[in-house]
Amino acid sequence: MRYVKHATLAMLLMAGPGLAETHDVKMYNRSENGAMIYEPSYLRIAPGDTVRFLSTQPGHNAATIDGMIPPGAKPFKSRINEDFSVTLSVPGAYGIKCSPHYAMGMVMLIDVGGRMDADLPPDLPRRASERFRQILDARPDA
Repeated sequence: MRYVKHATLAMLLMAGPGLAETHDVKMYNRSENGAMIYEPSYLRIAPGDTVRFLSTQPGHNAATIDGMIPPGAKPFKSRINEDFSVTLSVPGAYGIKCSPHYAMGMVMLIDVGGRMDADLPPDLPRRASERFRQILDARPDA
């Protein structure tokens, strides 16, 4: 009986990480949806899910925006022209930018755990702010 309890516990612990999902985000210079864009530009994911940023077209990266991540979350910044994966565990809103194209409005939102606050910092570049407002208005749960 003791062996069965330990085996069951071990199976449950191993199954936990298997429940997490990986979500792909493509980085484009231009797509049918516009110029300098992440696709999708909005994700709602569960805590512990992974986001994989794919260098679909050259010249892009993914980086958190100062003041647009949940308290306790770690900022990140990928290298330009490289695929990059990050696992997000802290619930809340993550503002993501392409460092070279931030002023051109290349941004996206990731909502971890469905707890996104829609307030935008006042110091965003104009095009980034406009793009965030478009993303917020187009959310399925808006």
